[in-house]
Amino acid sequence: MLERAGQQVSGFLDQFSQLKCTEEVTQTKLVKKLTKESIEYREQQTFDYLVLAQGSGDDLVIQESRLQQKSSEHKKNVPLLVTNGFATLSLVFHPYYQQAFNFDTPQEDIVNGKKLAKIHFQHVKGRRSPTVLLLRGREYPLELKGTAWIDPESASIVRMQAELEDDMSDIGLHSFNTEIEYAPVHLRGMSSTPWLPSLATIELETAKQRWRNIHRFTNYQQFSVSTDESVKTQ
Repeated sequence: MLERAGQQVSGFLDQFSQLKCTEEVTQTKLVKKLTKESIEYREQQTFDYLVLAQGSGDDLVIQESRLQQKSSEHKKNVPLLVTNGFATLSLVFHPYYQQAFNFDTPQEDIVNGKKLAKIHFQHVKGRRSPTVLLLRGREYPLELKGTAWIDPESASIVRMQAELEDDMSDIGLHSFNTEIEYAPVHLRGMSSTPWLPSLATIELETAKQRWRNIHRFTNYQQFSVSTDESVKTQ
């Protein structure tokens, strides 16, 4: 299953790099009063989004491109959580990252009436990580543990959940949770129907603050670049 999932994620990354989509991001600052949680501030933005993947073998570079379409007016000086890269959290299963995680034996699980393979994963301390926290100009690799639900027939990832493996209160991070949902997308000209990111929810809490970001990915289209080259003669 791991070998097939690795091949599937490699193929997903190749396909994903050929697509563009609309990404809607909702950033929410939450405040807790007694036992109730309320919204202190919310901001929404819409982007043209694409991912560029480069490298092979032991060198893999992932770059995201965002071109803002529109944004709600920022009326208050409220610190917001900036999150990116979660569309590709399935890189946990990519051959480049697989050796950095321990995986449990797949277990059968029924989700929405469909049989899926449920696999728990846990980061191996000191190994490379597909996610980092950028805090005050410094990068902290996140050691995550979580669960993935995989279609046993196609080896496509259907859903992922992840959280911190260990507490990071020493740098002010008390909790971090993320959930990514994938959906089949029918694209003209493609013989297969890839499962692509549809929704990513990220929640982060420090000693005094809590944020929730939601990313929605829609309107997938094939992305291509064409160039014309001419030679000027004297």
